[in-house]
Amino acid sequence: MKIGIEGQRLFRSKKHGMDMVALELIRNLQKIDHENDYVLFIKPDEDDGCLKETPRFRIVRLEGGFYPLWEQVALPKAAKAAGCQILHCTSNTAPVNTTIPLVVTLHDIIYMESSYGKILSGSGTAYQKFGNAYRRMIVPKIVQKSRKIITVSHFEKDRIGEFFGIRGDSRLTAVYNGVSEHFKPVTDQKELTRVKEKYHLPDRFFFFLGNTDPKKNTRGTLNAFSDFLKQYGGDYRLVMLDYDRTELEKILNEIGDKALIDRIVLTGYVVNTDLPAIYSLCELFLYPSLRESFGIPMLEAMACGVPVITSNTSSMPEVSGDAAYLVDPYDPKQITAAMKDIMNNISLRQDLVGKGLAQSARFSWRKMAEDVKEIYQTVIREKA
Repeated sequence: MKIGIEGQRLFRSKKHGMDMVALELIRNLQKIDHENDYVLFIKPDEDDGCLKETPRFRIVRLEGGFYPLWEQVALPKAAKAAGCQILHCTSNTAPVNTTIPLVVTLHDIIYMESSYGKILSGSGTAYQKFGNAYRRMIVPKIVQKSRKIITVSHFEKDRIGEFFGIRGDSRLTAVYNGVSEHFKPVTDQKELTRVKEKYHLPDRFFFFLGNTDPKKNTRGTLNAFSDFLKQYGGDYRLVMLDYDRTELEKILNEIGDKALIDRIVLTGYVVNTDLPAIYSLCELFLYPSLRESFGIPMLEAMACGVPVITSNTSSMPEVSGDAAYLVDPYDPKQITAAMKDIMNNISLRQDLVGKGLAQSARFSWRKMAEDVKEIYQTVIREKA
């Protein structure tokens, strides 16, 4: 069987959530699948060497221009020319006009939901707005066309089923994401010092993976951290990753605490292999998103022995189990209270750390790859 996998953005240097899921899927298929042949379709970009060809995994560096043109024109043409019997598109969308049986990973349908429409349409970058508009146009067609639809949690499976009227459809299945093996507590002082100096990290800090995506609840988190400092005191900082300083100052001005900028450290982009040390150095990890389909960073933090604050909404209770402190993400006071509880209660902290290590161990990329491989086999059997 010859399987095509779309991995358009895998060679770009700054990889994010869906990119890492696709990358780990391919890496683990390379380890477990010695029967099928694969063709990986990737835009040339910088080519950081994250993937290597093997006898059964061929990389096609596919030109094709802007994303919609690449996906709708170049990708199906190249997949057909390569003789693919299945085409797996890994990042929510896929070519509408292709005769090759489609498998689509539909990570979420947040952009389709009216309850989040105001949030999504009223903020975010121009690129994010365009991406959401493109998905709203393409995804309904792909849902009808696909032989199999993979999503990443049972919560999201139910949402997709309800929204598109396909609840109970055998085409729709949930396959959990995993946690990479390098996410574990870092105790090597040289490594901790290297990462601390590289990113100019403070001695005591909370870690927040906020970005300009409205669902990440950056405004609410900053509000909560501001109140925490006023109520609790202490020389704490908030470490954020690749966030624009001008946009941050705008939010701080709107919440009425411009001085908070002095308590925030913006690291710029952090390579994935440095994240375990940052998790290990932080006091706690903040993940109070408004909406998630899975939430890999929660599990990464847990695997590194860090207490996690996350939301009581969408997929987050399903994925975190009883190993996180759950809050209402729309209520900054609850987020503040959670910070205070964890910092004041050693027993609570130790309990969260222990449960987090156990919970994160339940999720692996190898298991995800095994489940996806079986989905490929099912498509071929049904086709035959």
